Amino acid sequence: MIAGRVWKFGDNINIEMMLPQAALYLPEKDRIRYVFQAHRPGWVDQVRPGDFIIGGHNYGVGSSRPAPLQLRNVGIACLIAESTTDIFFRNAVNFGLLTLQCPGVHAAFAEGQTAEISTEDFTVRNRETGVVLQAERFPKNLVTLMTNGGVFPLLEREGLIAPA
Repeated sequence: MIAGRVWKFGDNINIEMMLPQAALYLPEKDRIRYVFQAHRPGWVDQVRPGDFIIGGHNYGVGSSRPAPLQLRNVGIACLIAESTTDIFFRNAVNFGLLTLQCPGVHAAFAEGQTAEISTEDFTVRNRETGVVLQAERFPKNLVTLMTNGGVFPLLEREGLIAPA
């Protein structure tokens, strides 16, 4: 069971909102200052390690920027959305951001509530209201990749790429 405080975002959250083009070429430590800067100024100063994002439909629309990496770097432990784009989900796997798709999740939570998830049975529970939802299931090896840093640490451990 993993639990975290909820931050809510709506439908069609695009990559540019999460990680603007201008931030892409900055050093990693400076890049996180730009996460959601135009959409929610000051948000990165309020996020705590272990927090969750609850998103609406079509979360992560846009290019293949490493936005999931930046969300993970600001402390997000899990992103649960009504639906995500395929490319965002793939990048979440690659960069180690636990990401679930769960119909009804946006209406089931208010910002600041606590979400609990089980990666065993893919349930999502609102700790305050007791509402339990079923997230879409996916293979356990993808859960393992997302909860252990993503594809790159795996490739490093296997000796297939040089350490970063």
